[in-house]
Amino acid sequence: MTEAHDHEADKAKIVNALGGKKGLIDSGLPALVFLVAFNLTKDVKQASYAALGLSLILTLIRLVKRETIQHAISGVIGVVVCFWLANRSGNAEDFYLPGLWTNAIYGVAYVVSILVRWPVIGLIVGPLLEENLRWRKDPARTKVYIKATWLWVGMFAIRLLVQYPLYLAENVNALGTARLIMGYPLFIATAWATWLVIKSGPKLREDLRVNP
Repeated sequence: MTEAHDHEADKAKIVNALGGKKGLIDSGLPALVFLVAFNLTKDVKQASYAALGLSLILTLIRLVKRETIQHAISGVIGVVVCFWLANRSGNAEDFYLPGLWTNAIYGVAYVVSILVRWPVIGLIVGPLLEENLRWRKDPARTKVYIKATWLWVGMFAIRLLVQYPLYLAENVNALGTARLIMGYPLFIATAWATWLVIKSGPKLREDLRVNP
């Protein structure tokens, strides 16, 4: 029972560190509102204001409930950038351009971290599992974090392969829909797979657990 509880606690830590449900809501809902508002009004500016307004409301709710506002603030900044780009060009598809940039940047960063054997997932999850950076002295454990990091590289790559052609085709509805489908569901699937890889992989060597 205790071991199962520890596993659930570790899983919750990992999912929250990678964004968590609230982070997904704060970053995902404004994009949905933009898509719906644009289809109703056919006006980029009105749709952008609707998305920005929702993002600010979500931040206010987090403040009132005294919850972490890290993801909400990031969401506001992201929506402001999306708002600026879409209104500058007048093209609705540009609202989703920063998301493409983000996936490309994260994808490259994660690949580089693997190549230099400092996998991002190890840097995020190691301290949460009280391993800190000791896993780097354990080749088997390092491989676990490298494998988990490749999962996220795959997620970023799949998003780009599907969404970028839709952006070039100026297909706003298909792009917005792909953004939603490849947001919540794909993130959850990748986070779950990350947990399974870490849980089922070799544990940190005993001597490294004892000696900091």
